[in-house]
Amino acid sequence: MEPLLSAGPAAAPADLIKDGSTATFMDDVVETSRQVPVIVDFWATWCGPCKQLTPALEKAVTAAKGAVKMVKIDVDQNQDLAAQFRVQSVPSVFAFKDGQPVDGFAGALPESQIKSFIQRLTGQTGPSPVDQALEQAQAAYDSGDFGAAGNLYMQVLQEDPSNTKAVAGMIRCAVAAGQLDQARQILDQLPEEALQDAEIAAAKTAFDLAEEGQSAGGDTSALEARVAANANDHQARFDLAVALYGAGDAEGAIDHLLEIVARDRKWQDDGARKRLVEIFEALSFTHPLTVAGRRKLSSMLFA
Repeated sequence: MEPLLSAGPAAAPADLIKDGSTATFMDDVVETSRQVPVIVDFWATWCGPCKQLTPALEKAVTAAKGAVKMVKIDVDQNQDLAAQFRVQSVPSVFAFKDGQPVDGFAGALPESQIKSFIQRLTGQTGPSPVDQALEQAQAAYDSGDFGAAGNLYMQVLQEDPSNTKAVAGMIRCAVAAGQLDQARQILDQLPEEALQDAEIAAAKTAFDLAEEGQSAGGDTSALEARVAANANDHQARFDLAVALYGAGDAEGAIDHLLEIVARDRKWQDDGARKRLVEIFEALSFTHPLTVAGRRKLSSMLFA
């Protein structure tokens, strides 16, 4: 499979990102912006936020592949130009189009907002390469190709290390492939606030369920025999569902939990339905097993 994203931003052509000055501003920015939008980054060597924003801008401009250019202006070396644009603090960014300033912002922004800024400037429509990769990764995951999905999520993280969907996707893929140690390693490296993200929280649920199921795993024949002997032994059926999920048989687990709901909806304080909801969240709401399982559950609950 050809990678959709490179391991990092490609080197920018010499004229795509350049250092500007008061003397070159008219040619580098005003005249050039009549052919292609130009981003002007007013910065300073002593500016901490500039050290974060400027590389992020360069990365986004390079990724735009010539749809936009960038000129960097050192305010200490070009004080007259900074005064002309009333730059009160750095970083300050202006966007030029057709010879005129059309947009701008002050201070550092996250990569997602920088991308939106460039998209507004270039008039880009449709999903970005990262969004396309995420969509393809989700499709691969839903089809059971966890290796391909994991590779796509990794490519996204090489482009955007803070992408929570890709982080969550990596955890899901590791869990689905039975690589719980790898999933645990990813989770252990995340800051506490990251665990509050809905995507990552759902992936952690997948990990927790798989870990619980793995602990309850092993030979399921005894549980299967108990269920066969007494179809209303809901605890045995529930334990069997937990073990099956931990062994990678999500479909079997869902079927047994649905059977409990069908036979005794309120068993153990709605325990089977609650576990189904956790499994659906863990699999993802687009997964075929989730879609089919939710449909069956709804037909039971609202019949």
